[in-house]
Amino acid sequence: MFKFSLQRHARLGNLARRQLSTLVSQQIRSRPVVASCQRLAQRERQLVPLRQIALRLYSQESAAAYANTQTDDSPASLYNITRFEDLSKLGVDERIIRAITVDMKYDNMTEVQSLTINPALKGIDLVAQAKTGTGKTLGFLVPVFQRLITADPSLASPQHRRDASSQDIRAIILSPTRELAEQIGVEARKLARHTGIVVQTAVGGTRKREAMFKMQREGCDVLVATPGRLQDILSDPSTKVDAPKIQSFVLDEADRMLDVGFADAIRDIVDLLPPISQVDRQTLLFSATIPRDVVHLAKSMVKTDNFDFVQTINPDETPTHARVPQHLVSTKGYENWFPAVLEIADQAIKDAKSDPDALPFKAILFFSNTATVQFANRVFKNTPLGHRMTGMPIFDIHSKLSQDVRTRNAEAFRRAQTGILVSSDVTARGMDFPNVSHVIQIGLPPDRDQYIHRVGRTGRAGKSGEGWLILAEEEIREARARLPGLPIKPNHAIKSASYTLGEGTPSPEVAKYFEDVSKAYQRTPRDLFAAVYNALLGQKFGKGLDVEDCVRLLNNWCTKALGWEETPAIPPASARNRGLDRVSGIRIGFDNYERESDDRRGGSFNSFDRRGGGFGSNDRRGGGFSSSGGRGGGFDSGSRFNSRDRRGGGDPFARRSSSDFESRGRQPSRASF
Repeated sequence: MFKFSLQRHARLGNLARRQLSTLVSQQIRSRPVVASCQRLAQRERQLVPLRQIALRLYSQESAAAYANTQTDDSPASLYNITRFEDLSKLGVDERIIRAITVDMKYDNMTEVQSLTINPALKGIDLVAQAKTGTGKTLGFLVPVFQRLITADPSLASPQHRRDASSQDIRAIILSPTRELAEQIGVEARKLARHTGIVVQTAVGGTRKREAMFKMQREGCDVLVATPGRLQDILSDPSTKVDAPKIQSFVLDEADRMLDVGFADAIRDIVDLLPPISQVDRQTLLFSATIPRDVVHLAKSMVKTDNFDFVQTINPDETPTHARVPQHLVSTKGYENWFPAVLEIADQAIKDAKSDPDALPFKAILFFSNTATVQFANRVFKNTPLGHRMTGMPIFDIHSKLSQDVRTRNAEAFRRAQTGILVSSDVTARGMDFPNVSHVIQIGLPPDRDQYIHRVGRTGRAGKSGEGWLILAEEEIREARARLPGLPIKPNHAIKSASYTLGEGTPSPEVAKYFEDVSKAYQRTPRDLFAAVYNALLGQKFGKGLDVEDCVRLLNNWCTKALGWEETPAIPPASARNRGLDRVSGIRIGFDNYERESDDRRGGSFNSFDRRGGGFGSNDRRGGGFSSSGGRGGGFDSGSRFNSRDRRGGGDPFARRSSSDFESRGRQPSRASF
């Protein structure tokens, strides 16, 4: 039985047998839902490697089959709860249950919630492998809140809010991203509504002083934070934030926190908390994968002689990236990207109107850098797709927006029945947006794992969805190398993808898409495209795509579609540092143009700049689709850069490094497209 469980676990790509074998030595005894770890002497734990580790059963049926092996008579072991209203049997406070069943209107637990709430309420430490979007937030919030109320019953009364103190934090929840931390904070406040528990959030991208003042004024019992900001707060005595009696410590998305470089911050945070030997606390660690570094983290944090490992991922379940239909659209160039998106959206909107069972068009557009997100957001808002009266709301999320704007846009898109979110990879993992019908990735994804995480934003909670990957023909070879073994199928139905701009006469429908995009370019500040030009020159290349290919694609986009007479200039020092000074097609020099864009305030619906001054806006140089007299036969050439001022505007280029968001298994050698 144990050997079979480990084999199933290994099939998930986590190499659990090898990685978890060093976690702790312990004896196993049968339990109805999970085998519990018995305490061993310290000497034994040091000398004996782990031979066995228990995996939580994958379904309620299999759990029930083991009911006769019950060995623990505690409430959490007597009942295997699957309905929230039955949490009272486990001693959960009725105020918590009321918030879930009456306010949130939840009845049955998801399988992940049942498999985590039940063991966590026993008070032992927990290491849980659980995917995002499965309801695991309540899976750790319920036991955390109940533990606090059990330790201090005054927290159950709303009157406690008057006595809450920022110097007496009882629980800390760590999240890898601002968006996910804010999302957890919203859920936690809902759960705390009828209690006296005060929930605060502390994330990067917000003003530290204002957040600390709010925390000092209102107090804090549960703090949801990102690692960097929490490390800063706890190490600074002037913040007057402390956790001398901390009861619970939760790490959500532990694998991602380590992937993005928070290992040192987490270690510092643990060192700043009172030792477990002095103040006992429960540690709940959740992770979508269990690679070696997560094992090491768990080993340093959980009580290794008294913890459960909970497996909530069914190996027989088809993963999203294998279940969702995925289409590859090969375009003649980058200039076809945006018309292709308009065509995909147009078709999906028509399908939703004709098929009552189809999801309304609600799409996330993923780009691999912030500059392209800003540019695309502005362009699409200026097309009929983003029209104030006849279009749909378009939002954006990227690293240059303030946290308030990112949170507001995420919540607005979450509530929207139809709309578009233009995003960088900050939303590729952890964020839960309901009823996303389309995930459209434009340009090469940085790696296979990131592609999978992006696709996972659709087809959630049993809903339908589809993925689209839009690439220039020159990028296909590199995509095959980066995305092996994925069910991506070529789709030749998007006619605007195969049209070569400036050659022949397209169909009226295709011409309309290009013309709409052309007009949008004219209303978009030119410095946004200059930033895109620089950013795409800094993307990760490979054997299938080199910088010369990228320069040719960018220059065609610039001169044919935007109508510029000259491509953006690369400053000499920057060109030398990047190795671009010898690349054919690169213009070395300086550009002088007024910075017209300011996207820090973000993407409220149809808030585009009406000042003009875009790409030849209100200017004869601007031109439109197939204008007469245009050079090159496509869009008329547009406004040029003034290269006389050698003060040089800043270099917006920043090289991206790809993150490995999942533990690597053996990958197939070829892609399926």
